[in-house]
Amino acid sequence: MTSDAPLDDTAPRHDTAPRHDTARLRARWHATAIAAGAGAGRDPGPYADRLLTAWAEPQRRYHTTAHLADVLARIDVLADHADDPAAVELAAWFHDAVYRPDRSENEERSAALAERALPELGVDASRTAEVARLVRLTVTHDPAPGDTNGEVLCDADLAVLAGEPDAYAAYVAAVRAEYGFVPDDAFRAGRAAVLRQLLDLPRLFRTPYGTAYWEAPARANLTAELAGLTAPGGHASDS
Repeated sequence: MTSDAPLDDTAPRHDTAPRHDTARLRARWHATAIAAGAGAGRDPGPYADRLLTAWAEPQRRYHTTAHLADVLARIDVLADHADDPAAVELAAWFHDAVYRPDRSENEERSAALAERALPELGVDASRTAEVARLVRLTVTHDPAPGDTNGEVLCDADLAVLAGEPDAYAAYVAAVRAEYGFVPDDAFRAGRAAVLRQLLDLPRLFRTPYGTAYWEAPARANLTAELAGLTAPGGHASDS
């Protein structure tokens, strides 16, 4: 099980998980893997180590182990809505396992990684396929009606948009740092397009909890960031 080689980037990291959280994440992976049917294959432990190494690659600023931990925590809040919480949790582990900010096929490569790793662990074919489907769904964050697993994963992944102002500003800064190789004007234009696309969606969140608690603050954050980006003299870090 391997991911893409990291970029040669030694700039300061943003939004990294505390060291003690690594042990907690490793224990959670083991419990999730066993719940998903692992055990007939290989020991889940080395897979946790490889995934956590991937999530800690030096090119990452937002898509770090801290993001993984946050998504898993939000899945805990939403888990009762999912048909297969174990599959959703596995998908969270894999959804950004391959991440290069200069590439567009990260989700596909992450899904392919799950398709290779999970059968080795003894996870059955149907659940492996569901995990891979969910990982690919994070390209659009647009689950079909009734796709409760997809709704939980997508809502958990997007919940960062509903953060308090300081947390949202830290998220914006981390995203900008990941794309530090992009000139400011180009980044502002691209980021503004993404924000408009999100704001044009009829609903950002699909679970009842997400709709009730995250929709309004997320839209307020997105609107404020977009205003900062498009104002005369605005900058990507304005929020």
